[in-house]
Amino acid sequence: MDINIHSTFLPHDDPDASVAFYRDVLGFEVRNDVGQGSMRWITVGPAGRPDTSIVLEPPYADPSVTDEERATVVGMMAKGTFARLLLATDDLDGTFEKVQSGTAEIVQEPTDQPYGVRDFALRDPAGNLIRVQERR
Repeated sequence: MDINIHSTFLPHDDPDASVAFYRDVLGFEVRNDVGQGSMRWITVGPAGRPDTSIVLEPPYADPSVTDEERATVVGMMAKGTFARLLLATDDLDGTFEKVQSGTAEIVQEPTDQPYGVRDFALRDPAGNLIRVQERR
């Protein structure tokens, strides 16, 4: 069986800030941007890798989400506990320097983890936790 990850979804609460972060801080391409105002679905992905994308979506666009669920999602996003993303790079220190010089909220500087990886962590404008691992 040959199955690949094509797209995954992360919530956003400010489409313009999210575009700026993923494009300008992480260097991703903006591949699609549909909708209006805060109800925008924005597809981004690593340059030169069209088969892998992240769709940034409004966190409560589904009309079946209740007000209570919406409040839970918003609260978890604010704490950075709703969604996570794991990225990888061959040059962790160089990537960290570029990311740190931007507007990213750094959560953890490059660290050798006890479980065998070296990584750093940051948050996107919506509070999503992003960990960047060094490929080994």
